[in-house]
Amino acid sequence: MATEYRLDYSKAKPNRFASRMKKGPLVVVIDSDVAKVFATPEQVNNALRALISAMPKK
Repeated sequence: MATEYRLDYSKAKPNRFASRMKKGPLVVVIDSDVAKVFATPEQVNNALRALISAMPKK
């Protein structure tokens, strides 16, 4: 791969899929040792919400 590219942004078009990203879920990859503890995404979210609620408020 070249270290520098000269792109012609005058021909660029808006990303037609960008609006979908605002509504959809954010995908996060977790390490395998963490994934072994949780069977479902809901369990991960519940654990993270519990952690967030235990954090001191700023």
